[in-house]
Amino acid sequence: MKYSIAEKFVSINGEGTRAGELAVFIRFSRCNLSCTYCDTKWANTDGCETEQLSPEQIAGYVYGTGVKNVTLTGGEPLLQDELYTLIEMLSEQGNSVEIETNGSISIAELSGKKCRPIFTLDYKLPDSGMESAMGLGNYSYLQGEDTVKFVSGSLSDLERAVEIIEKYELTKKCSVYISPVFGNIDPADIVEFMKDKRLNGVKLQLQLHKFIWDPEERGV
Repeated sequence: MKYSIAEKFVSINGEGTRAGELAVFIRFSRCNLSCTYCDTKWANTDGCETEQLSPEQIAGYVYGTGVKNVTLTGGEPLLQDELYTLIEMLSEQGNSVEIETNGSISIAELSGKKCRPIFTLDYKLPDSGMESAMGLGNYSYLQGEDTVKFVSGSLSDLERAVEIIEKYELTKKCSVYISPVFGNIDPADIVEFMKDKRLNGVKLQLQLHKFIWDPEERGV
């Protein structure tokens, strides 16, 4: 068994509860969505150059870095066949495994596994063009270490985020973040919105890697 890997590298986590911490990133190719603001479209195209790597090869690479946080990202990691084989191998190696998923695919099966990964789920707001694909049943499986992230590009996006946060009581289940679509909305406007709506328990988060490096830079 081998996975199609678009890139692998060590950097800091740019978002989520471990933002600023070192992590090994394993980026899978392919995604089932096509968001308007996607910054990794290159990884989802048929022409994307990939490495075909076995779970053992990936685990060996991670071990060699000496970094214990592992982020499985994409693309969409949950499209991979037998992903749990890799998760289990990485976990038994002493790593903390996080999956960044677009929120459209069920986490039910992996959530019930012995080596349960940490989930960072996107909720695709209207400006993404992909809101209809969201799998809201996932919110039944959230735990305290997990995150739901709302990438917002407009005031209407923010209003919709509040509706979802309140309807599913997300701040009682996990961490909740609002992030701006880079270059589309001023983070200061999000802060004013949060103040106006009294969004207790919700955090604003900026994508650190886009401020440290060029926003188009890969492998960071």
